[in-house]
Amino acid sequence: MRVGMAAGHYFRHAHSTHRVVIGKDTRLSGYMLEPALAAGFVASGMEVITTGPLPTPAVAMLTRSMRADLGVMISASHNPYFDNGIKLFGPDAYKLSDEAELEIESLMEADLSVHLCDAANTGRARRLDDVIGRYTEFAKSTVPGHLSLQGLKVVVDCANGAAYKVAPPVLWELGAEIIEMGVSPNGKNINHECGSTYPDAVAKRVVEEGADIGIALDGDADRLIVVDEKGQIIDGDQLMAVIARSWKNAGLLKGGGIAATIMSNLGLEKYLQSEGMILDRTKVGDRYVVECMRNKGYNLGGEQSGHIVMSDYGTTGDGLIAALQILRVLQKHGRPASEVLNVFEPFPQVLVNAKLNGHNPLENPAVKEAICDAENQLNGSGRLVIRPSGTEPVVRIMAEGEDTIMIKKLVDDLAVQVESVA
Repeated sequence: MRVGMAAGHYFRHAHSTHRVVIGKDTRLSGYMLEPALAAGFVASGMEVITTGPLPTPAVAMLTRSMRADLGVMISASHNPYFDNGIKLFGPDAYKLSDEAELEIESLMEADLSVHLCDAANTGRARRLDDVIGRYTEFAKSTVPGHLSLQGLKVVVDCANGAAYKVAPPVLWELGAEIIEMGVSPNGKNINHECGSTYPDAVAKRVVEEGADIGIALDGDADRLIVVDEKGQIIDGDQLMAVIARSWKNAGLLKGGGIAATIMSNLGLEKYLQSEGMILDRTKVGDRYVVECMRNKGYNLGGEQSGHIVMSDYGTTGDGLIAALQILRVLQKHGRPASEVLNVFEPFPQVLVNAKLNGHNPLENPAVKEAICDAENQLNGSGRLVIRPSGTEPVVRIMAEGEDTIMIKKLVDDLAVQVESVA
């Protein structure tokens, strides 16, 4: 409620419409957080529009189309049901700046009673009933009107999350034969052994059903993992390569390349270079990808995990719209997904999470020396990425290169060194 009161005061001060759109995924705690947020916004004089379960990118789209001051998504994305979180979008449908978030946090810690509206200016809350139809039509508008997916058999796994009422109808209306999974949310089964964080489930179903492709979304449907007809997983790096090549050939790619994080595979970078495109690397997080895209003029970017941002269509990752771009390419080529969607050979990549046992180990002289030794051993034939996690007490150590045995040893040795620092 304090988030709603603080954000409401911040946006009433800065803007004019005094309107907020609130969406959520299917977590049980959404029934608690949604009305609490609504109460906070109403108390600050905001008009509240609730949507019920809806993908994160749909909330961003509605924020802009309804001329709202801000949008709110209640979701913990790919996390288990007992986690939850709050994402805020500004009137331009982009995530708020660090400065805006800090100011709202500062207001939360202050005496909010002085910022409440008077009785005559209390806001109202109402439910918007046609949000599914609005987003369905928007999603279909991102592909050519003549596109038909007829003849494609698609398994779609909605992770028992926010897209369970959206993704299957969109694919069906475009002509695909669909097999639904993860469309029976009960508040506790979101992301549970389903969706993009557990692609084995959709892979198994694709093989069993003899489907052409499998599409797995996460809890708030802002990321996508694809499975080919053989049940092999195709990650975000391969998907970005497919879309980049398709758009380049059609003259649609802007900026001469794409933005992706430091975790994207070296194979993607080499492939793009061979095709005359750039890979512009950013820090981990879709926020930094979007920032790079806006600064450099790219219209495509994303993460290996399956966040794919297409700025011609939206301001944040959109699993469903990315899936439509992939299906469009697959239908155009008329060949199996295993042939069309595996466009480069990824370099072997090893990732280990080293536990923190005290102060920042990356400042320790012995750890610094070990990192320097590891980079010398790679000698330009691979990459080493070491970074503290933003959500867990671990240091993530990733290495990639042509020699799997060598990079695994490098990563394991560095993990031991990091964990030895007290």
